[in-house]
Amino acid sequence: MVDPAATIRHADIAIVGAGAAGLATAIFAARHNPAPLIVALDGARKLGAKILVSGGGRCNVTNVAVEPDDFRCDNPNPLRRVLRSFTAQQAAGFFRELGVGLHEEERGKLFPDSNSAGTVLAALVQEATARNVALLTGHRVLGIAPRAGAFELLTSAGRVHALRVVLATGGMSLPKTGSDGTGYEFARRLGHTIIPPVPALAPLELEGDFHASLAGVAHDVELAVQVEGERAVAVSGPMLWTHFGISGPAAMDASGAWERARAEGKRAAVAANLVPGRDFAAVERQLLQRAVEHPRERLPGALAELLPSRVAAAVAAHLAIPSDTQLAQLARQTRRRLVHALLAWPLPVRRSRGYTHAEVTAGGVPLREINPATMESRVCPGLFLVGEILNVDGRIGGFNFQWAWSTGYVAGSACAAF
Repeated sequence: MVDPAATIRHADIAIVGAGAAGLATAIFAARHNPAPLIVALDGARKLGAKILVSGGGRCNVTNVAVEPDDFRCDNPNPLRRVLRSFTAQQAAGFFRELGVGLHEEERGKLFPDSNSAGTVLAALVQEATARNVALLTGHRVLGIAPRAGAFELLTSAGRVHALRVVLATGGMSLPKTGSDGTGYEFARRLGHTIIPPVPALAPLELEGDFHASLAGVAHDVELAVQVEGERAVAVSGPMLWTHFGISGPAAMDASGAWERARAEGKRAAVAANLVPGRDFAAVERQLLQRAVEHPRERLPGALAELLPSRVAAAVAAHLAIPSDTQLAQLARQTRRRLVHALLAWPLPVRRSRGYTHAEVTAGGVPLREINPATMESRVCPGLFLVGEILNVDGRIGGFNFQWAWSTGYVAGSACAAF
């Protein structure tokens, strides 16, 4: 890593932001063509804060299966092309090549064998340094201006002139790591439109107190986010009840759709199928069969066959069904009301926990303004955009890191083709 006091005034490629996407771009550019002088400018004194906190400090680098449907964006065609250019399998191979062994965990997540995000960051920094990339910490970029077919970057340590610029500034999630959204303003001033950013992959706070007694309980659910005038967004996976509401993969995957609706002034309702994989007929049939086999069994005990016992008890209490109700005594109307509730349990979202807890930002530069073969701007030649600054957000499970590696590969290979 270059000393922050180092003076570099001219570069062939200047990368603004040395996080996951920025480091990947620098590495792949240097691998493609070792001749250009490549500098990565970052305002932080220490690189990779977001990498280090990701995945609970273990860094879920990618997933064994990454598809366009794992992402939300404004145009799936360029997304598909970028993901094909550098696949999850290639990303896994890239890290193993850097000496970072990977192993698979639940839902296809790939983590470093060391179970330490520090291993991932160290490997990226070491490879960039070995490829003669100048990593300039303490160089906060304050402005970018086109200058006669090139660019002038005003930084906190002086001016840098570059033939090509890569915006790898990230979004606004986890602001303690340095993400403040300045990249959006750079892109806007260079001619891009910005889809208003919102937090994504964030826990959700709920109204009321139903969730309070369930804090710490996790189970699989299917969530539906119904936005007025739109088809419901469906997500599935584990959900964690908390003292403030809900968290876990399912809730976090649903948060972006809810936040986008709120930003657009639309009403949105969130409901959970607490018995995923079952429909009304299947659940009612199971309750009726159990009533035949165990007529004196109390309702909470029977429900505990379908979902965690604490959730079962809370559901029955919320529906004002006495806890000592025996299955044989359960009236048809009550049973059907119960089944409908299990299949569409309302989750009255008050708000998400915002950028402070969000793992990624939704919104940013639309893909229609980017050439997916190169990641070069269609409105500002010589400018490339990668990673979270683009209007692409993936579900939880390593998909957003894969987007960083894929865009970094495409942009790095293209911007180094002098």
